[in-house]
Amino acid sequence: MAVKTSKAEKKIKYDHKLCQLLDDYTQILIAAADNVGSNQLQNIRRGLRGDSVVLMGKNTMMKRSIRIHSEKTGNKAFLNLIPLLVGNVGLIFTKGDLKEVSEEVAKYKVGAPARVGLVAPVDVVVPPGNTGLDPSQTSFFQVLNIPTKINKGTVEIVTAVDLIKKGDKVGSSEAALLAKLGIRPFSYGLVVLTVYDNGSVFNPEVLDLTEDDLVGKFASGVSLVTSLALAISYPTLAAAPHMFINAYKNLLAIAVETEYSFPQADKVKEYLADPSKFAVAAAPVAAAASGAAAPAAAAAKEEEKKEEPAEESDDDMGFSLFD
Repeated sequence: MAVKTSKAEKKIKYDHKLCQLLDDYTQILIAAADNVGSNQLQNIRRGLRGDSVVLMGKNTMMKRSIRIHSEKTGNKAFLNLIPLLVGNVGLIFTKGDLKEVSEEVAKYKVGAPARVGLVAPVDVVVPPGNTGLDPSQTSFFQVLNIPTKINKGTVEIVTAVDLIKKGDKVGSSEAALLAKLGIRPFSYGLVVLTVYDNGSVFNPEVLDLTEDDLVGKFASGVSLVTSLALAISYPTLAAAPHMFINAYKNLLAIAVETEYSFPQADKVKEYLADPSKFAVAAAPVAAAASGAAAPAAAAAKEEEKKEEPAEESDDDMGFSLFD
């Protein structure tokens, strides 16, 4: 005969398991488990088996165990988990890649009917077409202002209708109609809300960032630092090159307007004194470009000559046109 485990023993066992997982894993996904059934949860556990463990439980029990374990070990980072335990949530302890585990969890969603009183997680649209219902069922459609017509002895919906908006509660008429049409508009599964990684807590959207996104954000940050440093004339590694260039431009402007000069300004003043030198400087570049193009053009003309067939004269054919 099996001995029944008391509530106190269950709590001790649960506390020991949670503390052991906190010691063994540094990465935890906090996931919402609303409307997730036990069979669905078992499938998720099987799918994650190997490098991840799913632990559900009462928030008060989890908070208490985490708080006591933090005091025992002196690891204050565990306390960052406590504010995250709100609502119907579970903990996914993992040693795998956080993005891959999050994507794996998202696969296990199950379609569900629209029950009365549920808050719609998405918009529900009834598509047009034949419903297969007999004309006696038209009262459901009339209550919900859905345009219909009778076609071959069955009710047909004329146009698509927005039946339920996201965030609205499902009414009895909407639930009854969707059940009759066999529409299961909602899907539920574990939804990752927050990521805990070795004491750091962040939004799961961070996991979707690519290397290009990170480079772009870093470049944007450098640009802001540079702009601020230039505005307040504070030298930084990012702003120093721009400061040197701006200083050179200012000195060059002074040198051009006055008799003062320095080696880097002499050439500019020389060109400004004799604008024809600009044309002289540009000529070698143009000549080099045309020189490179000339052989190509000559080769093209030669190719055209080769391709043109030589016209034969009448004499070559052995007779004259007037013979």
